[in-house]
Amino acid sequence: MTIKRQNPPGMHVPPGYHHVTVTSAPRTVYLAGQCPLLPDGSLAAGGVLAQTDQVAANTARALEHAGATPADVVRTVIYVVTEDREVLSSVWARLNASPIAAAFSSASTLLGVAQLGFPGQLVELDVTAALE
Repeated sequence: MTIKRQNPPGMHVPPGYHHVTVTSAPRTVYLAGQCPLLPDGSLAAGGVLAQTDQVAANTARALEHAGATPADVVRTVIYVVTEDREVLSSVWARLNASPIAAAFSSASTLLGVAQLGFPGQLVELDVTAALE
């Protein structure tokens, strides 16, 4: 299996991710939106960066369960409840410093949104991976 991460000629070079990800994978893994919930179902305390850490931990567990690694990720969408670009940037930086950092070298989108599914939830991560 191959995963090719590319930036087409004539487009800006993005900060850390690629515009296009192409794979020859015969198996695709779609994770449900990974939320900052602890094993008991409670919301991780400590604000947006603590929630980001919990989302990264949950994503790592889900990928491992599927037999995948962060390097197998071909698409991410990051949702953050904020209108503040500095908050968006801090979440992006935190994810790129996390154990799942390799997941963010593929096609990726970072969005500020009005709200997410759980009261007090500030971050959610949507992930697609490709496997042999």
